[in-house]
Amino acid sequence: MKDERRRLLADKTPFPDDLDERLRAQFTFLVEVDQLKTVLRQSPLAAADRRENDAEHSWHLAMMVVLLAEHSDQPIDVAHTIELVLVHDLVEIYAGDTPLYDTAAGMDQQEREAVAADELFGLLPTDQARRLRALWDEFEERRTPEARFAKAMDRLQPLLLPRAGSRAVPSDHLPGPGPRGGPLEVHCTLLH
Repeated sequence: MKDERRRLLADKTPFPDDLDERLRAQFTFLVEVDQLKTVLRQSPLAAADRRENDAEHSWHLAMMVVLLAEHSDQPIDVAHTIELVLVHDLVEIYAGDTPLYDTAAGMDQQEREAVAADELFGLLPTDQARRLRALWDEFEERRTPEARFAKAMDRLQPLLLPRAGSRAVPSDHLPGPGPRGGPLEVHCTLLH
């Protein structure tokens, strides 16, 4: 079977031939991740009558980390935690968003996202590919205080926005029992 490469956004408007290869790889990745703006989540915005996209979600999580880090149940490196929340959903460009309440889609989520991570981060120069993949793995594994706090913000944000916008969160959208749901894991004192 022929190994087919995904058509990249950067293929539509190629970079100059004399562009440094490292910079070409970095630009290719940056253009490709623009697709994060097209991945729609189930969460409504507080400020508009539409669903939020993954880029808006990631930006909002970064802002939450900056403002709410003082409420972490353990000291965290804020800059590192921001890196985690900025990288955590990039794989959804290729794997799609998997809502927490969608148990059927959650069955193969880890596999889909791992394949997407290999493909997407593989666009970068090797050192940066390893760095972003390590950040994504750290967020997924939740073994560090930063990753646990980032995940707590990821779970809090969709509950915060509808409340602010006077939109009820459907009960089937709330975290529930199971490997993907379970009790809302919180790692910040403001939620205890």
